[in-house]
Amino acid sequence: MGRMSDLNDLPRSHDVTDPTTCAWPAQEIAAAEAPITAGTDRYMRAAAHAVARAALRELRQGAGNAGAAVAPARPVPAPLTSMSPMGVAATPASPLSPATPLGGAGEAAGTQTGPGWISGAPVLLLVGGGHNGADTLLAGGLLAHSGCAVSAVLVTEHPHPVALEEARGHGVTIHGAGYRSDDGTGQDSAEAMAAIEAFLVHGGLVLDGLTGIGATGALRPDAAALIAPLIAAGEPGRRPLRVIAVDLPSGTGVDDGTVSGPVLAADHTVTFTCLKGCQCLPPARHLCGVVEVVPLGLPAPTSRPLARRPVDGALGDYLTRAVGEPGTDDHKYTRGVVGLWAGSESYPGAAVLAASGAVRAGAGMVRLSAPRRVEDLVLAARPEVVPAAGRVQALVLGPGIDPADTTRADEVRAVLASTLTPSGGDRQGHTRIPTRIPTVVDAGALSILTELLTEELGCTPLHVLTPHAGEAAALLIALEDQGTPAQETRRWSRERVEAHPGLAAREICRRTGATVLLKGATTLIAAPQRPLVSVDGGPGWMATAGSGDVLAGILGAVLAGAAARWEQGAPDASGADPVLDALVDSVAAGVRLHALAGAYAAASPQGAGGARTGGHPIAALDIASALGPARLELNWLQAVPHA
Repeated sequence: MGRMSDLNDLPRSHDVTDPTTCAWPAQEIAAAEAPITAGTDRYMRAAAHAVARAALRELRQGAGNAGAAVAPARPVPAPLTSMSPMGVAATPASPLSPATPLGGAGEAAGTQTGPGWISGAPVLLLVGGGHNGADTLLAGGLLAHSGCAVSAVLVTEHPHPVALEEARGHGVTIHGAGYRSDDGTGQDSAEAMAAIEAFLVHGGLVLDGLTGIGATGALRPDAAALIAPLIAAGEPGRRPLRVIAVDLPSGTGVDDGTVSGPVLAADHTVTFTCLKGCQCLPPARHLCGVVEVVPLGLPAPTSRPLARRPVDGALGDYLTRAVGEPGTDDHKYTRGVVGLWAGSESYPGAAVLAASGAVRAGAGMVRLSAPRRVEDLVLAARPEVVPAAGRVQALVLGPGIDPADTTRADEVRAVLASTLTPSGGDRQGHTRIPTRIPTVVDAGALSILTELLTEELGCTPLHVLTPHAGEAAALLIALEDQGTPAQETRRWSRERVEAHPGLAAREICRRTGATVLLKGATTLIAAPQRPLVSVDGGPGWMATAGSGDVLAGILGAVLAGAAARWEQGAPDASGADPVLDALVDSVAAGVRLHALAGAYAAASPQGAGGARTGGHPIAALDIASALGPARLELNWLQAVPHA
């Protein structure tokens, strides 16, 4: 079976169809599994064993103690190990394993397994219909057989009969809004709600098995009412309970990551075979907590994934390929030269931040084009920057550019226009790329770009657009198709982008032909004919002025390094377009480097899915200063051998 993996685990294959790092549409997952799972409960029992083991790890960390506080986070991120973020690297049971008590002396090395450690620990099961509910009931039965005090609330009139009776036989107390409970109080929801309120008095562990990948839309009103008091108990890490989502948090958009109703945020999601879209795409991504992929021996779809989430080890590998440790034959041009068009009289500091990001991320040289006042500020902070034109291998356009400063805007417009291609392409229908220089289009250059695109000039995939949600909405409004019905005009807003970031990133990519980096707590990267790439951002303290300017400089450095390698004939990727593959990987690595630097600067460990993890306020320049330790962490992760 192999051991479980999680999203911050060891480096994986560069193969973009790795099921531990890729998500496919729910229908395709179900179609791939159906011929094998039909007529057998083998895989259902394997899933239940995996959930039960994850539950035991949670309970041994104190979730089963009344009012247990979450252990304090380490003050500074340390290199990750082969251990799970939950504290142990466990091996799931074989599908043929008997339903024996869990938690024996050798079950999980390195955990507290003293007698009575989990005896009486309260566990609440939220059970819907289908296999997801069955997995939850069977896992609850295993936990009850191991000594936990397990109660199940059934939110279905048709629970899985075999799983229900097995759970009852192991001592699980059944309560149900749609099923007669063990205490004989009837079939209404009153006793189910009472069971939840009783659970909240002491706290404990919740297994969320209300819906699986076959569900769509928001939870039914009865299910939403039952989880309301659990949601009201507080956010993950700040409540007297912990939540494990079985396959996915119930009520999330399985494929698109949307959230259309109440969802009980998970501390830990145990999913099976492969990732699901909601575990990659915000806003649902932020409700999943730590995501653990359990391979049950079932096949993943063979089609192109809809999204992928490279693990930190793989991102370290991508970073090393783009801006690796210099060798004896290297010099500033082989390491990558960044051409920076940043800063204006209105926003001079942005150039300092972008230049610092590029220098500290490993650029061989940074060239700056800016007004004299901006030059003086940059050189005072970074004297190694060269304020002169010359050969460059990547461009960064836009940080601190004020579109209202017409002189400065015209300078950037001319440079940006020179990188664009006629939107009609060549006679064979292929897009002509006039230059192989990657170009980061950021901040003020984004609005300038929309003006140029209306002049029948187009982007290429080597253009990396870096909007946040507000800028993305403005881009989409400006790029509205001429044939858009009047009632749909300007339907995009910041709020809609935040609710549908995957759709927004893909739409900007479609309309421009560029690679799009949509910034957020989880950053999405959309490139033509590629799955969306999802990369967790850093702590919330990074939501500060100038953080995006530092990121723009980092992207310039990694893309210049990648371009320098391309010049040497080493795209370092496979596929139909290895240069684009390498570009996307380099951008993803730059995003993660920026996130880890922010975590170091804020003295905050990396929380899963944007979770609050403590730390302290930081300024943007602090992020640039912490790029060295962040790079060392990614290098260490990249160097860890495969298990």
